[in-house]
Amino acid sequence: MYTSEYPIFAVTVDVVCLTVRDHTFQVLLVERGEEPFAGRLAFPGGFVGIDEDLETAAHRELMEETGVEAPRFLDQLRTYGDPGRDPRGRTVTVAHLAIAPDLGEAVGGSDAAAADWHPVEPLLADPDALAFDHGTILADGVERARSRLEWTPLAADFVGPAFTIAELRQVYEVIWGLELDPANFHRKVTGARGFVEETGRTADSSRGRPAQLYRRGRAERIHPPLNLWGRRP
Repeated sequence: MYTSEYPIFAVTVDVVCLTVRDHTFQVLLVERGEEPFAGRLAFPGGFVGIDEDLETAAHRELMEETGVEAPRFLDQLRTYGDPGRDPRGRTVTVAHLAIAPDLGEAVGGSDAAAADWHPVEPLLADPDALAFDHGTILADGVERARSRLEWTPLAADFVGPAFTIAELRQVYEVIWGLELDPANFHRKVTGARGFVEETGRTADSSRGRPAQLYRRGRAERIHPPLNLWGRRP
């Protein structure tokens, strides 16, 4: 039997699912049905099985606790290992991040008493609203998502196949939580190589000049990146 001078500790996964719903930046949370922190809000997650890899465990826990199927590939956000983060004992969690549209309705299951989508901003303002160290994890996940909008065409996933620059700007404003100058935004977006392409069509409009319709371009990265002018630190 193998012995070691180092103690064995538990490994968990937590899943930060972010989306835009009802023109609001939202996160998927469960109400914990068991101690510790019974009745408190937390991310869907749980212990990694002895024969599971981390991403498989993250997908499984998300589906078991919320009924939501995440995108095929989850990003590893960060590993959290403060010795006192879990009152049950020494536990390290590997947080995963999903940000996508149309993630569906949530239904509590497994050891979650309930599951639902919640606006991000009030939770960022009150980190203690979440169990464990999930307030810190949420802040890190939101910052990663907001940063990704600078250098990838992710925002185009949240609009239709054909969209106006104003519709695209609304996605940035919702996720970044600020108002952007329309003219400056238009110049930055249309000046980024391969981000958007003109369709040659205009949006239906009952008043004013019809807006040009665009579609997502072929670029996988935005260059130059959309610098966060006026963005909150």
